Amino acid sequence: MNKLRTGAFHTGMILLSLLWLGPVLWVVVMSTRSFDDIAAHGVGSLPRSFTLDTYRQAWTDGGELRALINSMLVTVPSVLLSLALAAMAAFALSRFRIPGRRTILLLMLAGNLLPPQILLIPVAKFSELTGLYDTLWALIAVQVGFGLGFYTFVLHGFMRDLPGEIQEAATIDGAGTAQIFTRVMLPLTRPALAALGALSFTWIFNDLLWAITVLRTDDNMPVTPALLALQGQFVSSWNVIAAGTVIAAVPTVAVFLRFQRHFVSGLALGAVK
Repeated sequence: MNKLRTGAFHTGMILLSLLWLGPVLWVVVMSTRSFDDIAAHGVGSLPRSFTLDTYRQAWTDGGELRALINSMLVTVPSVLLSLALAAMAAFALSRFRIPGRRTILLLMLAGNLLPPQILLIPVAKFSELTGLYDTLWALIAVQVGFGLGFYTFVLHGFMRDLPGEIQEAATIDGAGTAQIFTRVMLPLTRPALAALGALSFTWIFNDLLWAITVLRTDDNMPVTPALLALQGQFVSSWNVIAAGTVIAAVPTVAVFLRFQRHFVSGLALGAVK
């Protein structure tokens, strides 16, 4: 009976994996087909050609290089700044008796519960009033502002459950608040920071809504809005669009593979807590 259940489980997992991998493999294969092949036989047919020129077209003619640079210029500072501010806020709210700290935490989290659609016009108008509209700084500020509450909430749960004796021992040894934060709390919350870093990198890198809200010119667009422009430029060249999609997915896949171990351990700790 156990062998039957194990076999059924493995079979189900294989089918689910194929169901997930099918569209991904289809996009990768289509990105290596020529335009004439797709035009003659359709996008769903078996490939009869192989070319990598589609990646060159997407990279240079489609502006993927510029879009990827813009995405990295937005994503990396946004992730680092968000996690740094969230870690400091979580440390203060979890380890010190601040009046109304629960209310502060709930107010920070409440911002993430609002539908982003109702905030599009106010955010765009505010960025215009501050002179940041159509700049990467505006997108960085939006990403940090709307992600800070959730990151603080998650890190607060990790830091709150750390034994208080650790902080007391560090205080007895003469460590100040800054040293306790940097040398004790941050190393102990590294799995949570890595998990949040991988998630926030994916969310910010793949964001479309806020990018088209505070940005206007094509030279400032990150990779996700650039894919929309790519569809307009190569409206019938599905192979070039597929190549651009594959290129856009590479950074997030690389980040996840790099932090996979920390990501899994962070989720496991979160589940236990």
